[in-house]
Amino acid sequence: MTKNRTPRVAVLRGEGLEKERASALADRLGLPIVSSRETGAGFHLVFSEGRLEIRPADPRSWGAVYVDFTGGGVARRGRAATRRNEKIARAVGLGGRSVTVVDATAGLGRDAFVLASLGATVTAVERSVVVAALLEDGLIRAARQPDLGTIIPARFRLVVEDARTVLGSLGMAQLPDVVYLDPMFPVRKKSALVKKEMQLFQALIGEEEDTEDLFEAACRTAKDRVVVKRPVHAPPLVSQPGMTYRGKTVRWDVYPVGS
Repeated sequence: MTKNRTPRVAVLRGEGLEKERASALADRLGLPIVSSRETGAGFHLVFSEGRLEIRPADPRSWGAVYVDFTGGGVARRGRAATRRNEKIARAVGLGGRSVTVVDATAGLGRDAFVLASLGATVTAVERSVVVAALLEDGLIRAARQPDLGTIIPARFRLVVEDARTVLGSLGMAQLPDVVYLDPMFPVRKKSALVKKEMQLFQALIGEEEDTEDLFEAACRTAKDRVVVKRPVHAPPLVSQPGMTYRGKTVRWDVYPVGS
């Protein structure tokens, strides 16, 4: 299990339509709704500029985190991605075939989005209801765009649950070709301040202690392979992989499990 260090999260009330959306979100997630930042909460969910953001209560720490598949670096990567230039596609084994993937540690959904853009059918599993709410908001906005409106509904499904429970509940006909794992990277003590997304995950989710259990569940579930994303110089998650695809800062370790 994960050490429960989750700070209190509150939803900022907002005005007009955003007030209604904030109230509905707070009810759905079971979070308090407040009208001021002076709440004692560690983080605030707020609707701003038509999107859902999470912000630290202390504005001096770092800025907002949100999911956006329609602009910025994530969108550019999705548009430029090909099965040949994306090592993640080669690691997952896209090639010329149709592949089903369970991304068991979806987070903000970036890798799942790239895989869906390349033709994979992806089930993204995220156990943090707060992180999942950010991802869901990004998917809803992306589905409104003409170039993504056919991709998102057909190839990208979000499930809010512990991935071990999801994997264990699948019947034979539902087993994915690939289970994809992106465990939280270990923080290097001498590194520069980790970027704000990592700070968010560390604060909301805490230290992951069930990664090996999840890997074992993935091996029991995947029909073809388990793919684990790691920092390029980090040791393997559990054992030496069958093959590895290396990028500049990360690598993808592939564990074949099919017959």
